[in-house]
Amino acid sequence: MAQPPFPTVILAGGLSRRMGGGDKGLRPFGAGTVLSAILERLGAGAAPLALNANGDPARFADLGLPVLPDPMDGHPGPLAGVLAAMEWAMELGTAEVMTVPGDAPFLPRDLAQRLGAAGAPAIAASGGRIHPVAALWPVALAGELRDDLQNGLRKVETFARDHGARTVEFPVPSGGPDPFLNLNTPEDMAAAVRWL
Repeated sequence: MAQPPFPTVILAGGLSRRMGGGDKGLRPFGAGTVLSAILERLGAGAAPLALNANGDPARFADLGLPVLPDPMDGHPGPLAGVLAAMEWAMELGTAEVMTVPGDAPFLPRDLAQRLGAAGAPAIAASGGRIHPVAALWPVALAGELRDDLQNGLRKVETFARDHGARTVEFPVPSGGPDPFLNLNTPEDMAAAVRWL
């Protein structure tokens, strides 16, 4: 099984409609932003790092990361971000790439280690739910993923299942937030700040 660190792409290309638009990752969170919290949680298991986002990349300049736009037009969703991640990792000459959501500031610190131990493809789960955006992917699937996207596939879970992804269960700490809590709404953000 491959071991970390893995090239890792934070998927932040969504339109954030339920949050009122804008970049969720740039919203204040604790002493920094949602994205800075994610970077801190990823730690040494993720390297090199990049961000999948659309529009003007200059708004992320402070992060010092490559910004990868969706490789397909029309905001086809997070699966396009997975393709961007695979193609970037392919250029780096690596066999696997990890993806994580850009709105989950409590990611497990051992995410890369545990996904790597399962072997790619592997997806995270917690509290009885799967989180297919938090995953380790073989970059060799890039061609098939591009074809699937062009044929209308939009669900990351479906692509993962079709390619035999293993599920890696992560515990939800007693009295703590689910490690894959997504900040989709202002209410989610308020709850996450309380967890801090």
